[in-house]
Amino acid sequence: MSAHRPVGTITRGTTNPNRLRRVDRWLAGPQAWRLRAPAGPPIVVDLGYGASPVTAVELHDRLRRGRGDVEVVGIEIDPARVAAGRPLERPGLRFALGGFEVPLPGGREASVVRAFNVLRQYDEGEVTAAWRQLQDRLTRDGLLVDGTCDELGRLSTWVAVERSGPVSLTLSWRLRGLERPSGIAERLPKALIHRNVPGEPVHAWLGALDSAWERAAPHASFGVRQRFIAMCESLRGDGWPLLDGRSRWRLGEVTLAWDAVAPQPGRQAPVTPSVSSGGRA
Repeated sequence: MSAHRPVGTITRGTTNPNRLRRVDRWLAGPQAWRLRAPAGPPIVVDLGYGASPVTAVELHDRLRRGRGDVEVVGIEIDPARVAAGRPLERPGLRFALGGFEVPLPGGREASVVRAFNVLRQYDEGEVTAAWRQLQDRLTRDGLLVDGTCDELGRLSTWVAVERSGPVSLTLSWRLRGLERPSGIAERLPKALIHRNVPGEPVHAWLGALDSAWERAAPHASFGVRQRFIAMCESLRGDGWPLLDGRSRWRLGEVTLAWDAVAPQPGRQAPVTPSVSSGGRA
């Protein structure tokens, strides 16, 4: 019998505690129904957690508040990283060797696969194939979250991908000190980061964010949160298909339907240098 060979390549692996708090808050909030749906314990995979297992530990802590029997599996392609996580295993949290094939006992499927700062380090042309492989490992109501963030988690973006395909793009900012929303462009997921050029929908979206932010400037006297909410209301009024509302906007987060920012079909991405994310996994 041949040994299991993980699918993927070892990436940089740097990370920081609390770096993924924004996406975890989203998973524990508007996406929590995906964890409540299964009759048995749902499985959540932290794919490519990096040199430190801290993000998997934090994910388990946050999700079990809403579903006590949730099982979090940290999966890494580097055996040394798996070994580093093993001492932290506990009921509902374990670590395993693997990659995009997402090895789970008994062929079980995941309710959520969180892959942050992983595909960021691959070529854009590899993203769709990786998505497809991960989609095959999801439950019927499962979700793949392919995202990127800065080193401290103050800027974060992610694409939500269901079994049927991508459904939304979420952007999340630390509101204190926010000067220009489009500054988040350097943290776009791999599927979009090279598409921020004229003629591409995501370029128009980032421009619309800045324009609405400027129009909302009078609200700054009531605080940056009120200005951000006014910006989002303005964007919705302009016809952008926002999928969330004030409760999320107050957090400095906005989610948009994927169709509004999806890359132009048949158009090749511009050849530009990759923007380093600092790499989590």
